[in-house]
Amino acid sequence: MGIWDTITDLFEAATPWTTAEAEAPAQEEEQKEEVTETKEDEPEAEEATEEEEEEEEEEEEEEDEEEEIVDPKDKLEEECRESKQCFPAKHHFDECVDRVTNASGNGEGKEDCVEEFFHLAHCATQCAAPKLWSVLK
Repeated sequence: MGIWDTITDLFEAATPWTTAEAEAPAQEEEQKEEVTETKEDEPEAEEATEEEEEEEEEEEEEEDEEEEIVDPKDKLEEECRESKQCFPAKHHFDECVDRVTNASGNGEGKEDCVEEFFHLAHCATQCAAPKLWSVLK
């Protein structure tokens, strides 16, 4: 019997379809429901939640008023796309876009500019990468 137990254990360890057991999240939901029920029963808790909601709304308004952060990578890549270094890739991409746009009117639209786009994106990324590290904190 000892050898069969070993073989069975090895087989169970090696099979990918072993049973996975997880904890049920239903218990957590029941606890949350109990907490909300106790808060609703108490009038003081209602007042406290209303005050907290008002404070959260004020904080959200303040956050909305703040200036959005601009990603420096996007700005640097845009500058690189227009630079002399990426001019050949941009030129090929622009020609492809014109060619596809004109061909789509004729009903031949079998070509796309994905390859040219990725060449331009790669060039812009390679150009912006060294500059990006100096901008990041």
